[in-house]
Amino acid sequence: MRFFLIIIVLIITGGGMFATLQLWPLPESTAISQIQGDPKRGAYLARLSGCVSCHTSKEGPPLAGGVPLRSSFGTFYSPNITPDLENGIGRWTLAQFARAVRQGISPQGHSYYPSFPFEFYGALTDRDINDLWAALKSVPSSPIQSKEHDAGFPVTVREGLKVWRTFFAQPYTYAPDPNRSDSWNRGKYMVEGPAHCAACHTPRNFAGGMDPRAILAGDPTMLDGGKSPSITAEDLLKRGWSVETLAGALRTGVTPDGDVFGGSMAKVVREGTSYLLNEHLTDMALYLLDKDE
Repeated sequence: MRFFLIIIVLIITGGGMFATLQLWPLPESTAISQIQGDPKRGAYLARLSGCVSCHTSKEGPPLAGGVPLRSSFGTFYSPNITPDLENGIGRWTLAQFARAVRQGISPQGHSYYPSFPFEFYGALTDRDINDLWAALKSVPSSPIQSKEHDAGFPVTVREGLKVWRTFFAQPYTYAPDPNRSDSWNRGKYMVEGPAHCAACHTPRNFAGGMDPRAILAGDPTMLDGGKSPSITAEDLLKRGWSVETLAGALRTGVTPDGDVFGGSMAKVVREGTSYLLNEHLTDMALYLLDKDE
């Protein structure tokens, strides 16, 4: 009898927790203005934001997904974001796309895993979203089906992500500093927003949330098993970086001492920052080093 009482208690408790997760609120959709998107500018943003590198596998077509992100919580695979009607985002609306990118919520109302850095994409403006949308619609469709994530319980319980968001997500909203130069403010927008530098250069807690007291201070135990250095202005200046050398390294991957970036940073340069305008690389360097023009 005691055994059955325990089972009943567990069922009731589990049912209560399930009901709580079902009712746990997600952020309301934010409005977006529909304007004529510029696919060329959108393609540029896709490079800056890591869309191309994260959604294009070595053996697959552009943006068809399947790129693994290994972590202590499991392996997460990027989805197909081509205009394919069945396996891509071809049936999405602009509003659904905006909510997915800026808020991390799918058209079905499910939260995306934070392996997708939606916290940083909250900085994207309506123009940015419309341009990205136009760029993705111009990509050839691919019928490749998105891979299932390889993660165990309780990570597989997507409803639990609602609780994670409440306690650990840090949505970013861009606000320019009127006391700083236009270049510094552009750098701030890129570094803290779409380029999501803090995603790799900030230590994380037991649940994978970023430490708000150590933004850009480096992560000695990255979720993928690597490590990243501090890129705060103080530490960059101590290591001898200048605006010119930092912008150059973001362009080429070569450091001032003749070494080269390795690990995930090499991919960031190869598939992302190497495509950016010199002006924008200078903007990022100015912001990271906390200097004005």
